[in-house]
This record gives sequence, C-alpha cells and structure tokens, in this order.
Amino acid sequence: MAKINMLQAINQALEIAMKEDSKALIFGEDVGHFGGVFRATSGLQEKFGKDRCFNTPLTEQGILGFANGLASNGFKAIAEIQFADYIFPAFDQIVNESAKFRYRSGNEFNVGGLTVRTPYGGGIAGGHYHSQSPEAYFTQTPGLKVVVPRNPYQAKGLLLASIRDDNPVIFFEPKRLYRASVGEVPEGDYHIDLGKAEVMSHGDDITLLGWGAQLEIIEKAAAMAEEKGISCEIIDLRSLTPWDVDTVAESVRKTGRLLISHEAPLTGGFAGEIAARIQQECFLSLESPISRVCGLDTPYPLIHEKEYMADQYKIYEAIVASVNY
Repeated sequence: MAKINMLQAINQALEIAMKEDSKALIFGEDVGHFGGVFRATSGLQEKFGKDRCFNTPLTEQGILGFANGLASNGFKAIAEIQFADYIFPAFDQIVNESAKFRYRSGNEFNVGGLTVRTPYGGGIAGGHYHSQSPEAYFTQTPGLKVVVPRNPYQAKGLLLASIRDDNPVIFFEPKRLYRASVGEVPEGDYHIDLGKAEVMSHGDDITLLGWGAQLEIIEKAAAMAEEKGISCEIIDLRSLTPWDVDTVAESVRKTGRLLISHEAPLTGGFAGEIAARIQQECFLSLESPISRVCGLDTPYPLIHEKEYMADQYKIYEAIVASVNY
C-alpha cells in the first residue's frame, strides 16, 4: 500500500493497463510529453513511446471518431477529453456510434475496448465551461457504461475495471479531488466490479446516496446530522449505468428515507431516475418523500459557485426535513 492522490492512482492504473496489453493506446489533447492539463498521463509517453501515448488535434469529435475506429479493430482505446464540458462536440460519436456498434452488427463487431476519461465537476472556480457534470446525458444511452470514482483507491480499481470491460465506458473523474483526495492504494493490480454500489457507513434513519466528489460533502452533512442524533447510511453508487438498484433498495427498506445529491442541475439529473425507481421498489417502506439536493437549473456560475453547489448545509437541512416529515 502507498499513500497517493487520485491523479497518481489514475496514472498507476493507466500504466498497468499499458503493460498488460500492447494494443492499449492513450491519446487526447496534450496527453503526450505534457501529461495532460492535469498531468494524469505524466511519464507514460516516456515509458511506452509516442506510438502508444500521443497528442491529438484539438477536436473532440475527431478524438472519439478515431477512438471508435481503433476499438473496432481490437485496440484498447483510452481517450481523454480534457474537460467534461468539452465532450459535447463528440456527443454524436459517443451516443450514435460507440454505444450502437455492437447492437447494429448483431455482435459481429464492437468497440468494447473503448474507455473515455474526462474530468468533471465544480469547486475549482472554473466557471461555466470548466465545471459541468454531464453524466446524466449518457445514462439514457443503452450500450454505454458510466462510472464515477470518489477517491484514489476507487479511481484505480474502477478505471482498471473500465478499461478491461467489454463495453464502452465513460469514466468521469472529479477534478476537484485530483490532488485533494489522498488515501492508501495498493501498489499492484486490482479492480472493482462495475455496477456495484458501496455502503460506506451504516445507519438506521436515512439513506444518503451520491457519487464522485459529492460523497465528501455528504459525509460532512451526515456528521452534522449524527450530532443531532440522526443515524445516516451512506452509499456510493460508483456506477450510474448500470446502477445497483438492489443495494440502494435494501438500504431504503431499512431506513425508510432516501436523499440523493449530485452536482449536476436538478432537472433531468440522474437523481430523478433513482427516485422514480426506488419509489417503485420501496413505496410501502417510505416514511417521507425522496429528497434531491442538487445543482441549480442555471448555467454554472463563476462568482456564485458556492451558492450553486449542493453543499453540506443544504444536505443537512434536507436530512432534518426528511426525518421530521
């Protein structure tokens, strides 16, 4: 075990994947000798050469078109989109090509070797073009998996599982935690199964559910609630598609309450899908309406970032309201 940050954990996972498979390629804007804007790929070009870790032109649609071509020919294509906000020019390639390759060919060919890495989320005063959380756009697309880690241990294990998965995966990395999140991580190879949530802490009064950077904020809110005698169960969803309905439903049947929090705007956010499904699965167990504490339905602001964020105080107030309903 070594104490490292999330960027170092991601870099370790990429190095392991490159050593494991000679057909694994890493590419994106400035990922070569520069190591990417956040340095996640630092040193990989030196270790594996310019043919396997290289820069692309500044065209996201081109990056994903190129990635689809590589993956359809048996390569492990690991594409980086510099910020999740920039993924939209590649939207057509992802949802109309990557996601449908296997289905449209009757499984004669596929792009299952494709992994798209991209940093998402706010908290860095990045304004409206460097702070968005667009994960929900992709959860409605059959054929894609969507994964979001919360700390270095999760990042390394989930990224290795994503690269090895037989389906295209979009791997959203919480950039606010790249260097802020530090933890013990095995130095060797391991993976964390996709589609399985983790119960981080057990409680009896309310289930708190989130993913990525939001878990740190949820934990702070839960600590505030615990001081008032409210017992919180915290779940990290980790994979949004597929998502672990059974683990969440089992928790809600026990606590009778559910609060979901994410950075993305409230309307159309993935919390709405979770709320609808859990209401269907756990209706007779619910003691209060399912709560959603999310970002605002506005463009992501710069100077009002703190007001926009679904912080621990908003979550704490929602916890109290749910328990006192």
